Amino acid sequence: MRWNIAAEAISMVMLGIIWVYARKGSHLPTLKNRMFQGCLLVTFSAILTNILSTLMIYRYDEIPLWLTGLVTTVYYVLTPLMGLAYFLYTVSVIYPDAQDGQLRRVVGVWLLPGAAYALMVLVNPFTHSLFTIDEARGYERGRLVFVTYLIFYAYCLASIVVTVYNHRRIDRKIYRILAAFPVLAVLVILVQQLYPDVILSGSAATCALLIIYLHLQNKQISVDYLTGVPNRQELLNMLGYMIKRAPNKRFVLVVVSLRDFRIINNTCGQITGDEFLKEVCRFLVQAGPRDNVYRFSGDEFALLFTNENVEQIKRCVRSVQSRMTQPWHAADYRFVLSAVMGVISYNRGDTLEKTVSAIEYAVYEAKTGKFGQVCYCDQKMLEKLERRRRIIQVLREQLARQSFEMYYQPIYSVKTGTFRYAESLMRIPHSPIGPLMPFEFIPIAEETGLIAEITYVVLDKVCQYINRLLAKGIDVGAIHVNFSGVQFNQPDLAGRVLEIIRRNNTPPGAIVIEFTESTLAESTQVVTAFAMEMMQYGIKMGLDDFGTGYSNIASVINIPFGTVKLDKSLVWVSMESEKSALAIKNLSRTFTELGMKVVAEGVETDAQRQLVVDFGVDQIQGFYYAKPMPADEMEDFMLKHQGDTHGD
Repeated sequence: MRWNIAAEAISMVMLGIIWVYARKGSHLPTLKNRMFQGCLLVTFSAILTNILSTLMIYRYDEIPLWLTGLVTTVYYVLTPLMGLAYFLYTVSVIYPDAQDGQLRRVVGVWLLPGAAYALMVLVNPFTHSLFTIDEARGYERGRLVFVTYLIFYAYCLASIVVTVYNHRRIDRKIYRILAAFPVLAVLVILVQQLYPDVILSGSAATCALLIIYLHLQNKQISVDYLTGVPNRQELLNMLGYMIKRAPNKRFVLVVVSLRDFRIINNTCGQITGDEFLKEVCRFLVQAGPRDNVYRFSGDEFALLFTNENVEQIKRCVRSVQSRMTQPWHAADYRFVLSAVMGVISYNRGDTLEKTVSAIEYAVYEAKTGKFGQVCYCDQKMLEKLERRRRIIQVLREQLARQSFEMYYQPIYSVKTGTFRYAESLMRIPHSPIGPLMPFEFIPIAEETGLIAEITYVVLDKVCQYINRLLAKGIDVGAIHVNFSGVQFNQPDLAGRVLEIIRRNNTPPGAIVIEFTESTLAESTQVVTAFAMEMMQYGIKMGLDDFGTGYSNIASVINIPFGTVKLDKSLVWVSMESEKSALAIKNLSRTFTELGMKVVAEGVETDAQRQLVVDFGVDQIQGFYYAKPMPADEMEDFMLKHQGDTHGD
């Protein structure tokens, strides 16, 4: 009988190509990756021995029978057991943890048929149940040759059963792939049974491997398309693997972050900017651990030192610092790139989340400039990071329950001597980690974006409080609510604000929305449009902390502010300088003539009070009159001072 092995030869070439590209992919020593390499090896060996066995059988009278029998025996062992290899790969994807007890039980049970079949092949020279090769008749199939197909089908079926059984624990895309490739392999083998003179077993296996490679093992999944080094997800996978499998082994992670790289893209264009990134990456591969350089984010690279050689790490850090003082070249451009570095050493017990958070925090701190170009994340910083994490947790919990406590600081009206105005201030006096001060939790709320929803909750509470005061006959002018710059990045900001005020049936004029100069400087157009819309509904706008140096006077004049708050620094500097006092006095007069109310904040002494009164301010806020107080105390305070006439 003559067999057509052209498909097997083509499959072996395709398999070789897949193997070469697969070796450029993930180097993560996971069970899944090891099993994929095993599938490649078993399949390649099976196809090779299949081709050799076929050619040797053709010339059985010229080649020693023992050699032909040996190669054919190896082929008989490997070909059906390709199904076992694919089954083991499927199991390794579903149960990625090699220590999983369920994984061991599944593998243990399904190895038995393969072991029994291998034994059957080994005793074949005595039983001739699978094949016979002799000088008289050449090669002949045995009566039990169908078992080879049966074993292959059994393992393909087992792959499908295990996949379907565990469909809830795996991603839908992965589920479809794991369920599809054994079906394809079975269909190809069925074709071979219909046409026994065409050998397709290797083709079936290669088709299955091609599907696996393209969707689960493709190097594009783990490699950054631009620089060719592993990507962030591959780094996370590697860190997770090391933390889980070798918790006692220490490693050091260094992240190199380029500063203001967007300027390069804006100046040179995206394509040239990419060339600069590739140049930096090539240098880091040479200066750092060659196989452990990752693209951490757009303009950040991570260097993973798996052996904690302190001198090697310091030498690498010095090398990066030195190189960053020299110009980089790309196309016709030449730039000196600025960079900072965050460094963290893994400690036993740290989770992947804590490790990544720590290195990102170290980079963030390095960018502040407090630690120079390199920030080593030590125990003190880790404690600070842990407190930050717990503060975020507190903020999320209080936001979910809307349990923030509101304090109010009265604002004194100079002309009437009354306290009809106040500033609302959020407080967290009680939490699992003790009282939290605004200077600590507000920046964190802004960094995490939680401040946006928190502000809506605050506005709602202020509306309810105004209604409560009005219901008790307390004369309320307005209560100020602070808006962070983050708020102006929110979709439909005006709609949300109006909805809250209308839902509470609160007089729009009783609300003053305040934001700082920095917000005005960063989002001038957005803030202006928002202020114009709010003015149409009678909602007043206020500029907070004027004088901190962010905005120009033209921006302030063009926005319909109801109030302008002079920052306390202006009050304090005016106490020491007559020129400053004169400038602030004239500035106050200008704002007043433009129809704005001027509020002086941070007034703590009688001398400061007298100074701002001389400035001609309309209102005064500060400890001189009252500190921020809870809602009930504020209510009593306003009742007590209602109708007071303290004229100055």
